[in-house]
Amino acid sequence: MRGVLALWRLGRVLLCIASGWWTLQWSFARMSVVQREQAIQAWAARMLRAFGMELQVQGDRLHEGPLLLVANHISWLDILSLHALGHCRFVAKAEVHHWPLIGPMAAAAGTLFIERQSSRDALRVVHQMAQALKDGDVLAVFPEGTTSDGQSLLPFHANLLQAAVVTQAPVQPLYLRYTDKASGQRATSVCYIGEQTLVGSVWRTLTAPEVQVTIRGGGVQHADGRDRRQWAHDLRQAMLSLAE
Repeated sequence: MRGVLALWRLGRVLLCIASGWWTLQWSFARMSVVQREQAIQAWAARMLRAFGMELQVQGDRLHEGPLLLVANHISWLDILSLHALGHCRFVAKAEVHHWPLIGPMAAAAGTLFIERQSSRDALRVVHQMAQALKDGDVLAVFPEGTTSDGQSLLPFHANLLQAAVVTQAPVQPLYLRYTDKASGQRATSVCYIGEQTLVGSVWRTLTAPEVQVTIRGGGVQHADGRDRRQWAHDLRQAMLSLAE
């Protein structure tokens, strides 16, 4: 039965991808900024449902931009979940830009791409982020820098917080949790870590029981004289509180 369920979900996912690609090719350029953001949010919500996932929001709701969101990172599903919550622009590794289908769609959603190993490129992206925040955008980053198993938080990288420091933009911590809807236990099927391939991770998600995605929002913070390292530490503590 799991194989049948997976194929049913896969069909729905492929239809969503085809619909998104069609919109991107034929309608996106004619949309206003607000219409584009609404289209991206609606598409992400449909994708989550196609994967058999239900989104629940707790805690503080998202504020309007300028705003920098910082969230824990468990899976590629985090991006869909946050887009379904509300439109935001992500900072993603440069390789994503070259992925078939996903790369062009991510670029159309306003993603900023970064070469992780290049300090010069990190500086470029910080400047881009600062300009986006000045323009009133909502940005999202994963300060752990990589995915975890969802059981604990990895140390935070503080570099990308510099954009919020220099623009005095607010930052909101978010905590994502994936649970099995039937048992309420943490859903490990969605984790994307180690040597796992993207295709393998997608298939595990397709064959898994229904999952609830919970996004818990924390209070908005300002730098208030803190440098990026101290702020990163305090944001991590706030996220740990959200995880309880």
